[in-house]
This record gives sequence, C-alpha cells and structure tokens, in this order.
Amino acid sequence: MVNWRRLLRMSNRSFLAFIFIFSMSTTCLYFIYVSITLNSICLLFPSANTYFFMVQAQGIMLRDNVRTIGQMIRLYTNKNSTLNGTDYPDGTNSSEYLAQPTTYLPENFTYAQNLPCPERLPSMKGLMEVNMTEVPMEVIEMKFSKFFGVEFGGQWKPKDCRPRWKVAILIPFRNRHEHLPILFQHLIPMLQRQRLHFGFYVIEQSGSQPFNRAMLFNVGFMEAMKDLDWDCLIFHDVDHIPENDRNYYGCGQMPRHFAAKLDKYMYILPYSEFFGGVSGLTVDQFWKINGFPNAFWGWGGEDDDLWNRVQYADLNVTRPEGEIGKYKSIPHHHRGEVQFLGRYKLLRYSKERQHLDGLNNLHYSPHISLSSLYKNISVDLYPELAPITEY
Repeated sequence: MVNWRRLLRMSNRSFLAFIFIFSMSTTCLYFIYVSITLNSICLLFPSANTYFFMVQAQGIMLRDNVRTIGQMIRLYTNKNSTLNGTDYPDGTNSSEYLAQPTTYLPENFTYAQNLPCPERLPSMKGLMEVNMTEVPMEVIEMKFSKFFGVEFGGQWKPKDCRPRWKVAILIPFRNRHEHLPILFQHLIPMLQRQRLHFGFYVIEQSGSQPFNRAMLFNVGFMEAMKDLDWDCLIFHDVDHIPENDRNYYGCGQMPRHFAAKLDKYMYILPYSEFFGGVSGLTVDQFWKINGFPNAFWGWGGEDDDLWNRVQYADLNVTRPEGEIGKYKSIPHHHRGEVQFLGRYKLLRYSKERQHLDGLNNLHYSPHISLSSLYKNISVDLYPELAPITEY
C-alpha cells in the first residue's frame, strides 16, 4: 500500500528544492550579465563606480534572499528534529546578536553646568526629516547666527552643561556651493541637540590640480589645531546628510565610521573595509596614524588607505548600530572629480608609506577667511607640497 503522506512530504521537499535551485541559477545568470555590462561601462565612464556599488548591494540582497530560502528548506525538512520545531535546541533560529534598545534620558532631565553633558539626551529623538531643497547660504547664515546662537566663524557650545567633546568638523570643498547650506541646515541643529562644542572648517581647494580630499583634511587639521585644543575630529563630505540625530558625533577609544549606511548604496555597506563619507578620530589617534596620505590625486582610494593606517596602528573601526548610521547623499548636478587610477598601486604599499606620507611631510600656504558659520581655508595644492622619499 502506498504511503501517501510520505509521498506528499517528499513532493513538498522537492518543490522547495526546485525553488532554491531556480533562485541560485537566476542569481548566477544575473551576476554574469551585470559583470559583463559593468566592465564595459566602467571602461567608458569612470563615475560608474557608484552604479557598481548599487549592483553589488542588489547582489547582497539577492544572496540574503537565497539564504532565507535555504533556511526555510532546512527548517521545513528538520522541523521534527527538535522538540521546539527549530534548528536550535533553545528555540532560536539565528545566532546573530540582537541589538538592545538604547535608553535615553527623560524629557524632564535637569542639566548641571559643572557636569559633562550626557551622550543620550532627551533632545535626540532619532529619525530626522531630510530636505534636499537648495536654499541660499544667506538664509542659513541669518537663521543660525541670529536664532541658534552660532558664533561668527562657526563655533558653538552649550551653556547648560559642560560639553563632553570639542569637535572640529572638517569639510573638503570645491565647487559645491549649493551643497554647503543644505549640510549646515541639518547638521547644526543635530550637533546642538547633542550638546557638543563644535566648529566648522571648510577646506577649499583652488588651482587646477585634481581634487585631493585627503590632503585637504590634513590641511584642515593643522589649521583647526591653531584655533583651539580640539579633542575630536570629524572628516565630513559636504554631500552626506545624516538621517538620525542619535548618531553621536563624539569620538571614542577607537576611530569611528559614522556613515555606515548610504542611500546611494541602498543602505548596505559596500565592503567591510569601507571608511568613506563621514569618519571620526581623536587628535591623538590622528597623530598616531600620521593623518591621511597626501599622494591620492583624484577620486578614490584615500579612505581605504586610512583604513589600512588605522589597522597598522593596532586600532579598530567602530560603527553605529542598526539604523543610526543612515545618510542621504545630495544628488550632484555637475560632473564629478576624475578618478585616481594610481590608487591601487599606492594601496599595496600603505604600510611602507604610512610614516613617510601624511602630516609629517605636508607643506602649504593657506588663505584664511571667516564667515558666519565657518572658517574657510583656501589652498592651492600640488604634489611638490608633500614630497616623499622612495620606499
């Protein structure tokens, strides 16, 4: 006599196995197609790297979907293997760490002027509304200097408690005048709600050389330290807008990567060593790694080199948990900077260059000016300003 129940069970297993195999095969075909297409695009259009990361994010999502289907099959076929119907005797289906909710202070919390400001304030509500609409800088300057108390030159500090961190916000800049007021509009209220003592430094590259983001950061650091004994540095791209005010812009015992989830990468970390967009180090940490490299002329590579420097200095990179590290990128209405094609060779010798190229071989002649919301440091950069011996 035929055991119809057993036959039906085998049929269901076969059906789920068919779904799994079909998903795997379509995913492989998709990657083959995308790989061929992207190789052609990247050769023709250097800016296609953004699209590559987007496709990579799509691939990660597909991989996770396949993994989920595989888990469903495993759970289904083994559902009678434990008393609780899961793969694990304790009844859980995942070994991943579940982030616990962070406790923030109540609304009626009373500050003390002689005590450090807390890091988890009731004013930090979490999700922020992001508005990418272009706004004149004059409007933003009037708003924050008159009604939000930002001092001329871009500094502010709380009066109801002692700021835990003195934070210098360094912004590399060239031809992004429409982006700067959008960044200030979101960042200033967030930093004030976090009760940080902050100051803005816009380091603007003049001249005709390719954009050198890393060298601008080094210049900004040297100039900022002439103003105040800052203890925390935030290296902030002008087109990155935070979406969560619980992304605390203070530093810690290890370097911090704040922009862990970018909308242009579908809120997925492109690769584990990604250290771009917005990062933070203490002054001591930045000296220890000898700052950024100066040799990266054009787009790409300097953040990967910074990651290497951090690792070689026996430091680690931390990131915000969950949704806190989300950022939106302001769309660019003009052509981006040219790629630096020599970055891969330099990255192979990161360790050899670390103590030769950075803060210790930097030379520059800045032009300084003040505005209502920031100090502007204009500098003409060229390779001879950061000579490096052979390694």
